[in-house]
Amino acid sequence: MTSHRTAVRAASPRKVLRIGGRVALPVRRVSVLTGLVLLVLLVAGAVATLSLGRLGIPLADLAGAVTGGAEGKDAFVLERLRGPRLTVAVGTGAALGLSGALFQSVTRNPLGSPDVIGLASGAGAGAAIAALLFPDTVPVSLGALLGAVLAMALVYVSTGTGFRNPARLVIAGIGVAAIGTAITQYVVYAMERDRAAVLSAYVNGSLSARSWEDATTIWLVLLVVAPLTALLSRRLDIGEMGDDIADALGSEPRRTKTAAVVLAIVLSAAAVSVAGPIAFIALTAPQVAKRITRASGPHLALSALTGALLLVLADLCAQQLTFFDNLPVGIYTMAIGGGYLGYLLVREWRRGAL
Repeated sequence: MTSHRTAVRAASPRKVLRIGGRVALPVRRVSVLTGLVLLVLLVAGAVATLSLGRLGIPLADLAGAVTGGAEGKDAFVLERLRGPRLTVAVGTGAALGLSGALFQSVTRNPLGSPDVIGLASGAGAGAAIAALLFPDTVPVSLGALLGAVLAMALVYVSTGTGFRNPARLVIAGIGVAAIGTAITQYVVYAMERDRAAVLSAYVNGSLSARSWEDATTIWLVLLVVAPLTALLSRRLDIGEMGDDIADALGSEPRRTKTAAVVLAIVLSAAAVSVAGPIAFIALTAPQVAKRITRASGPHLALSALTGALLLVLADLCAQQLTFFDNLPVGIYTMAIGGGYLGYLLVREWRRGAL
């Protein structure tokens, strides 16, 4: 394993991208090329989202519509129907991918994600309580955000060490997730059928009827948090060598882990507030990015791009696959994540058999 990693690093020499005097980001050629490919695929997915289907904008008119020349039906599709939904999908997917990369880097666990520590379940419980107890006073999205914050507060207190100990964090998170799931299932069972159907769509993650206000929310959070993650990137890279080496090199691993977990929670909570608890993007995106590049490191930017691409493609399926009409996008991300986990299990089993 060590010789393989050494060979990979030798085959992928790093260059340092400096931003001002305080930020120095290690960059590999393979990462840059991968990022460009992901960006092209993301643009292709965005074009398909806007142009496919009965209400899609014709490709010949799409460029003019995007640059401000949309009229009539095209204006409605771009400004009200699909434009906000696409913008929210890109921002939410990027936030979840980046959040998962931070969390997996801290826990050094490829199966780690903010979902594991109960954030998504807490958000679902908060949404359920808001819909049941305060249907006309508290928006479901606000209930989800408050539920996510409360779940993280419970995890923080129950570990006894805050967010500094990854093992305790995961164990406490599993317990909080179980409580949140139980609350959500009870509310869905107790509510009237029509209201429960709407809530069920939300707690599975949905991008239907998104607005420009939702897009503004998620992109403002990204604009604030992304530079902070860039400041942590070098320390996280060093931290993958182990706490002792990281401490000797002055990267302060405990503070770095706490800061990374807090930023991951902020990103996930923002994503939940605009789209509900969409599963598996935070778990899958960092692993896809890492396996494409075959290089060590947290891969923060690539994870964000991968998360955005996965969610845009999942939402494209949710909109265009007519034989699964009106399914929440979270159902499709579950299918993507489940398929990927199955692939990993088969791959590891074959390695063991060999």
